[in-house]
Amino acid sequence: MSTVYLSNITKQFGSVTAVKDLDLTIQEGEFFTFLGPSGCGKTTTLRMIAGFYYPTTGKVKFNDRDMTKVAPEKRNTGMVFQNYALFPHMTVFENVAFGLKVRKLKKPVIKEKVTDVLKKVRLDQFIDRQVSQLSGGQQQRVALARALVIEPDILLLDEPLSNLDARLRDEMRNEILRLQREYGISMVYVTHDQVEALSMSDRIAVFNTGVCHQVGTPTEIYNEPVNDFVAKFIGETNLFPVTFEKDVNNQSVYHSEKMADSFYVNKTQLNIAEYDEADRLAISIRPEVVHLSEEPVEGKNVYQGEVSLVQFTGESVHTFVKVNEDVTFKATDLNRGPKTYLKEGSHVYILIPEDQVRIVPQSGSDQ
Repeated sequence: MSTVYLSNITKQFGSVTAVKDLDLTIQEGEFFTFLGPSGCGKTTTLRMIAGFYYPTTGKVKFNDRDMTKVAPEKRNTGMVFQNYALFPHMTVFENVAFGLKVRKLKKPVIKEKVTDVLKKVRLDQFIDRQVSQLSGGQQQRVALARALVIEPDILLLDEPLSNLDARLRDEMRNEILRLQREYGISMVYVTHDQVEALSMSDRIAVFNTGVCHQVGTPTEIYNEPVNDFVAKFIGETNLFPVTFEKDVNNQSVYHSEKMADSFYVNKTQLNIAEYDEADRLAISIRPEVVHLSEEPVEGKNVYQGEVSLVQFTGESVHTFVKVNEDVTFKATDLNRGPKTYLKEGSHVYILIPEDQVRIVPQSGSDQ
């Protein structure tokens, strides 16, 4: 295993800066995810770790060894690509054994290692089958086995589940996490899927337009976004521009031009992100913290509105409440049966708890 150090990394392609001023440490045995929209720099960063790209400036180190300009085949990294990159004319055994043959291991050693890793990915019964005869999920396991069999210090995965259907993605998420825990290997995973990132990662780096906006655990990223981009990209949120109005005891009051009433927010690190006086601000309100009632509600952050849309998704129900022409709140609740669903056109009260919102600076991103 290796600790990966990315020190002041910048990567330019001509006049385009794909990654800018990235400082990042990925610990030994960590499941670390690069998360962001297409074109944000996450795959470029992964390829710099793999050695497919060299940084324009900055250094890549594995432990205390400088790997910045070391060729990919000399880095002892395993790579799983989005399209699997398997050899369709070869059997499962031949695909998995390929890297070991390149390393000129003896045939008995190759057979032992391939058989062992195929048992771990639960494909030993398909050892002699052509990969073209396997399902998408099975092919993904072959790709994982081929990367793991060379015993890499770091395993790199570039959106490996994007070609699978929803049920297979769920299964493979669990499978990849099981293998990572079993091998204790450092794993760097690239995805634009928030559920993958939140459910699998030890830590997440959120990218946009070549910049890493935040690094943290899944709960930190979700509950304490550092700006409006992270708040919007990680899960769902109701996001409104606000300005600071005043402090009242242990709370701060923020005004929104789109609302007649102000928002009261607890003055804690959890509820108010760091920002400068010159920053434009926004309030992030997760749909699951929005309480709706057809009966009058007392307290701060209480608003009235009309139900404009009810969306049923199976396990949950999304209710959209229009407060005025400019503001519609989204509220999410677990499905507790048809009798609990609000009807479109109903007049309701909205309660926003002061301890469950987040004030963040605006990043200027359009994403």
